[in-house]
Amino acid sequence: MSSETPVEKNLKGTWNQAILTFLFPILLVLGVRWSIVEPFVIPSGSMIPNLLIHDHILVKKFSYGLHLPFSDKWLLQWSSPKRGDIVVFKYPENPDVYYIKRLVGLPGDDIVVKAGQITLNGETLRLDSQQSDLFESGFTYFKEYFNDDSHLIRFMDYKFEDDPPAQTFKVPEGQYFFMGDNRDQSSDSRVWGFVKSDYIVGRAWVIWLSCDSTLPSMRFMCDPAQMRWSRLFKTIQ
Repeated sequence: MSSETPVEKNLKGTWNQAILTFLFPILLVLGVRWSIVEPFVIPSGSMIPNLLIHDHILVKKFSYGLHLPFSDKWLLQWSSPKRGDIVVFKYPENPDVYYIKRLVGLPGDDIVVKAGQITLNGETLRLDSQQSDLFESGFTYFKEYFNDDSHLIRFMDYKFEDDPPAQTFKVPEGQYFFMGDNRDQSSDSRVWGFVKSDYIVGRAWVIWLSCDSTLPSMRFMCDPAQMRWSRLFKTIQ
């Protein structure tokens, strides 16, 4: 009888080790996605020319703080989003859906948008026209400035006399105003309103994979023959 006891202990130890070996990678992945980085895929063209459809990106979850696990509430916040950041957030009308846009307005800001151009707290943001053979025809491209930081935006070619009237917004406390860089082809805060702080997920960081199309049999996988190699490991600005 005594000779069987060590065998039982060994079996017990083997089961504990097996369970730990199985759970540890899962907990590690969940921990990384909760606190450090999380992957997302760009599904639409609202952030063209800076983010393209089928860009696979990594988002820094710790950019502004940490949320409570399985909750929208902040556990800790050590910084606030700043104007010009490209941010992933939960869509206000359906928190199960994630959006990515550029942060334009902070709490308390007065914003006027006319024909996609922004006036922020009484100052119209500077736009410099850009020319390149790489730009898609039918659009006009500009460099837009938030103080010393700049980024590309684009507009559809159209006549200014046909522009809609200016839209005026006052950003409430604890909320943010977002717009797409593809100004005339973006559903954003001009349409569905503000995003509360709790819905902020993190700041877009880097493109780690990109392709023109996905595999027909697996829509989430890039077609190796359609890779956009020049975009790999490109920092998002």
